[in-house]
Amino acid sequence: MVAGRLSSPADYRRAVIADAHVDLLLELAYRERRLGETNVFASTWLPLLEQGGVGLQVCAVYVDVVVQPEGSLREALSMVASFQRAVAENPERVVQVTTASDLDAVESRERIGLLLSLEGVECFGVETWPADVFHALGVRMAGLTWNRRNAFSDGAAEEGGGLSRLGRELVDRLVELGVILDLAHASRGAYAEILERAGGAPVLCSHGACSAVHETPRNLDDDQLRALADAGGLLGLMLHPIAIGPERRTLDGVVDHLEHAVSVMGADRVCLGGDFTTRLWQAMPPPPIPKDGLMPPGLTPGLGIENLTGSEHYPALVERLRARGWSEEEVTAVTGGNLLRFLRASL
Repeated sequence: MVAGRLSSPADYRRAVIADAHVDLLLELAYRERRLGETNVFASTWLPLLEQGGVGLQVCAVYVDVVVQPEGSLREALSMVASFQRAVAENPERVVQVTTASDLDAVESRERIGLLLSLEGVECFGVETWPADVFHALGVRMAGLTWNRRNAFSDGAAEEGGGLSRLGRELVDRLVELGVILDLAHASRGAYAEILERAGGAPVLCSHGACSAVHETPRNLDDDQLRALADAGGLLGLMLHPIAIGPERRTLDGVVDHLEHAVSVMGADRVCLGGDFTTRLWQAMPPPPIPKDGLMPPGLTPGLGIENLTGSEHYPALVERLRARGWSEEEVTAVTGGNLLRFLRASL
């Protein structure tokens, strides 16, 4: 990376950090529905985002296998309701991002932007019309799968395979609606097919990493990284030991992935996709470990990256990037500028 220094750590904290994936809605919905708590976002995740300097957070709707298929739609709508409550209860501090103009308050540091996404479309059942409903509710980013196969596509835990006929129909409808296509968790076949079918529509991998640094089905090889960059997309680096590597779950391990991705894709095609889970394992009853979770042997669920287990720790990553010789421009681009630019062009 090009050498460069900021005058002080506080200088960078004024820059906007943007994160392409966190499952904070799981905790909000659990506390609101199961524990009867109120003002949950303001007392939990909001101060952590502010402490870490996060100005834009993509909030994923993820439906666990334990409620599928019967409870998928109800669970998804519960998380959407928690998202909307977080926005409604904090109008002076939060703005929902559905259009490019909503980013004005984010980039001016007036409010934190929250963008609603789908991590898998199991809640659609075997229909495509729910895409219109969720779009009307504010969803602006969607991945078709988690790791497992569903009616639309194969996931990362499957070998081969791509989109079904229904999946191709859904991709076309999402493109028509202007929903950003998320390739995280896609199988290799689905990844290639979605990129081709998108036809220049916005695509990204919200949370993944580099197979050249750590091999796992959740990470992308160099050919996939180049194809994503050629399509105008972004890789959001997943800050989780599954992606970074259980034996290298340090800040330097994170930077190794960032530097490899930048070397392959360019410094304008890489962003952050936190996927922080440590807090979730502490705040909620632990879910059963799914067979297709791709958890490597010996890795304790909920274990995070050392000194980077949550949004509040982003300043530590910034400092490590500076220590590794990244310029101010490179740090600003990868930690926030690239994703904000991508969203402004895509929404």
